[in-house]
Amino acid sequence: MSSISRRGVLGLAAAGLGGYPIVGGAYGAEEAAYPFEGAWTYRSLINDPDINKEFNDLEFAAAEIVFEKSAFGTLKGKLSFGNDFLKLTGAASYGNPFAIRLQGVGATPGTIEDGKPWVYDYQGYLVPVWPNGVDQRPAIVGSVIRTATHSGGRAKAGFVASFIAVRRDS
Repeated sequence: MSSISRRGVLGLAAAGLGGYPIVGGAYGAEEAAYPFEGAWTYRSLINDPDINKEFNDLEFAAAEIVFEKSAFGTLKGKLSFGNDFLKLTGAASYGNPFAIRLQGVGATPGTIEDGKPWVYDYQGYLVPVWPNGVDQRPAIVGSVIRTATHSGGRAKAGFVASFIAVRRDS
């Protein structure tokens, strides 16, 4: 008889919460065990309530997120804008819904100015699986705040936008 650690039990229990099956289902077993790992298409939007505003005028950023496999409850990865990126570190909580809290810190010349990196904080939630959903893709929805002013003072700290990240195929 094999034994399983407390951490293993917690991981399996967490993988079954929030509509994410431990095996099979709308998302595969790998997605259930490591729901954030992998590549995601990231888009953020300016929170403007004007219904007449053109959708394209709401764009704040478009990028790729890649989360690495990391220890249970932690997240690390990159938010890439072409060759430039923010290094992401943070935590995941496995509830209903799963939640993430991250900080992105500039790690390349295009995201560091006068020796000071860009800094953004993110709070997001993994959208639960709809029981009758068709072709549902894993998605994280949330908000982002610019934590440090950059771009010569034109990009002010405190600006908040909404985001969605949609998982790419493995």
